[in-house]
Amino acid sequence: MTTKGQIWRIYGIRHAVNESRTRGNNFILEADPTAPLTLDFYSWVLIGDGRAIVVDTGMDPAKAAKHGHTHLLSPVEGLAALGVDAATADTVILTHAHYDHLGFLDAFPAAHFHMQAEEMAYVTGPWMEKPWFRRAYEPDEIVRLVHLLHDGRLTLHGREAEIADGVSVHWVGGHCAGQEIVRVRTERGFVVLASDALHYYEEYERGVPFAVLFNASEMIAAHDVIRSLADGDDHVLPAHDPRIAELYPLAEGLGMKHILRLDVAPERGGAS
Repeated sequence: MTTKGQIWRIYGIRHAVNESRTRGNNFILEADPTAPLTLDFYSWVLIGDGRAIVVDTGMDPAKAAKHGHTHLLSPVEGLAALGVDAATADTVILTHAHYDHLGFLDAFPAAHFHMQAEEMAYVTGPWMEKPWFRRAYEPDEIVRLVHLLHDGRLTLHGREAEIADGVSVHWVGGHCAGQEIVRVRTERGFVVLASDALHYYEEYERGVPFAVLFNASEMIAAHDVIRSLADGDDHVLPAHDPRIAELYPLAEGLGMKHILRLDVAPERGGAS
């Protein structure tokens, strides 16, 4: 149990789902490529001692439909249910700039944003000439990041940075050039929000990458970084795994099936 420093609660907002995905969509050289494997979509918020830090801002419903996903809940509405007003939230971490993590930016007019400098260099650089690497980015959202930077509202930090006491971000790359993970001090120890460094627990368990990637070696090496920063495999949270909703309870007192409490112990141990 962690006793020194700021303690944070972690909530996950399941804002979209794709139930038509297959294992072949998600894993390279998959032995059973036509078997179904649902992809869930989460954004998160860290709450502690009257302060909230938003981690990623979800996905615009129109872009969800364009990419074949089903919108479930606006992250802004999910935050409001947790007592967090997006209009006054002051800190937002962007783990990377893919369209399913960068929606609703303008719902946070008072926020200062934090993102890896390497991600901004990537999304505005020559790799975007290649359709493979740009396919999960939306140009209007990248332009919005540029405006935030010029408005003094976006910090492009180095590979490691402390956002607040008990909240730090760490570059791992792999999925994209600037992918980062978030280490959070909770009542039961340090939990790692892996974001898209892990889409599924299975990647972590089998030592395999997700199919959408920039650098396969970095994506697999990220598993070791995650293990070094988390207080155990049951302190690791992938970004898209339906098992999350099976392992963790609904947020207390809300009666909303798409908002989960993620800093508590999982019911069956997390990664196996």
